[in-house]
Amino acid sequence: MILAVDVGNTHTMLGVYKESEILVYWRLATRRDRTEDELGMLIKNLMHNSHLELKCIRSIAISSVVPQLMYSLQRMGQKYFNIEPLIIGPGIKTGLNIVTENPREVGADRIVNAVAGLELYGGPLVIVDFGTATTFCAISKAGDYLGGAIAPGIGISMEALFERAAKLPRVEVFRPKQVIGRDTISSMQSGIVFGFVGQVDGIVRRMKAEFNTEPLVVATGGFANLIASESETINKVNSLLTLEGLRIINELNR
Repeated sequence: MILAVDVGNTHTMLGVYKESEILVYWRLATRRDRTEDELGMLIKNLMHNSHLELKCIRSIAISSVVPQLMYSLQRMGQKYFNIEPLIIGPGIKTGLNIVTENPREVGADRIVNAVAGLELYGGPLVIVDFGTATTFCAISKAGDYLGGAIAPGIGISMEALFERAAKLPRVEVFRPKQVIGRDTISSMQSGIVFGFVGQVDGIVRRMKAEFNTEPLVVATGGFANLIASESETINKVNSLLTLEGLRIINELNR
């Protein structure tokens, strides 16, 4: 079995695969100060509750955009699983041809998403990942990673609005009944949800204009289903796209 771990700035996704089938997955808050023992015991308890044993894990694949956690993650794999984890980064075989100005700048999460997208859907693709930042990745029909766009995510945009506007409260990200809000909360929800829908559709349309062939648009991440339900450009939602990419890259490097 494979343990796939995707560490984002806000959330961490973990999944256990038996060959190409995902058996169970979890979504946790990312804490930068967790030690290898905290991580090990947390995963041990999660697996125990799912009736899985640590000894069943034969390999671990990790992508992370949080450098502070890399040492703890590596030590966790060594100490609790007796496995040297596969860390996604330079030198790892991905099968992806990155044609940006500086390939080393491309985040591990974006690489993993692109690998999964190509394997599952083929190219050309636009992948929209709703994380701490909203990222847009363009992949050609030939499988080249072309680059993309990065915008502030929904969560940090909401926090900025709450912190900088004294009279505005924190609100739940929820689709309001109508665009024209009748009170402060519904007005904020309208601006957040439909504002991000407009942002996504606008950027995707501009990216599509730079392709020779119409790309498939795939969304992933925490708010993917919410935004996709209102979007005119998103074709598919795959909430486990990053975990799938980790599984595929792990197989390539076995």
